[in-house]
Amino acid sequence: MNNAVQREAFISHTIDALLEAETQLPSDVRSALTSAIKAETNKRAKEQLQAILENAELAAAASLPMCQDTGIPVFFLEIGRRSSIDFSLKEALATAVQRATDLIPLRKHAVDPITRANSDAPLFDILYDVCDGDELSVAVLIKGAGSENASALAMLEPTQDVMSFVLNTIWESGGKPCPPVIVGLGIGSTFDGCARLAKKTLFRYLNEKESAFEVEILENINKLGIGPMGLGGRTTALRVFVEKAPCHTAMLPVAVAVQCWADRKARFRMKL
Repeated sequence: MNNAVQREAFISHTIDALLEAETQLPSDVRSALTSAIKAETNKRAKEQLQAILENAELAAAASLPMCQDTGIPVFFLEIGRRSSIDFSLKEALATAVQRATDLIPLRKHAVDPITRANSDAPLFDILYDVCDGDELSVAVLIKGAGSENASALAMLEPTQDVMSFVLNTIWESGGKPCPPVIVGLGIGSTFDGCARLAKKTLFRYLNEKESAFEVEILENINKLGIGPMGLGGRTTALRVFVEKAPCHTAMLPVAVAVQCWADRKARFRMKL
């Protein structure tokens, strides 16, 4: 496959993944929401969860975005060591996002951070990793502003309590990130490293095996009583993911990455 064909195939697959992520709620999320409806005892909470699923079904049927905030695409690229890529992945992703903006369509919401003037630049983020093999694996996560605004990072003292910081972050966010949420925690590394760890966890599946620490945090979050859409109930979060890394003995970096109920994601692979 020559350079131009390879690049165009990558762009086409990326647009398809963006369309899937924006319009099709993943099966693991749908199952978690269905289970939450059965477990809820709060009538208002049940109604909100049922409305969420109905919204997702209508969006899928019409092939339209399930939320008016079509979010920021975050791409996680796993590049095989034996793969041969003869084009700029960043430029190709920018082209794909630009085309998808018109095709799906996506909302144009990029602005200058200081002047707040509208910008036509495609808005997206990229995480990279290198793995074995000759394939390029691409996962896309759509991150809305409500959930991103609820995320937080702290450089804690080594003696401070991680659980308290996490619970306080979720409590202060209330209904703003459209709960029930998915919570990704990055613990350790550095100031920027813990944020990347936290964001990366959100690409995981909700039905993966939980650690005892993840279960404990999830139970404590759901005891807050914020509930679906902040209207009360026992389902404030659907899942907690934790990723740890060693850190300096004099610090404890912790990042909380919050994702809304619309846990929009899709994946594809290419052999290069």
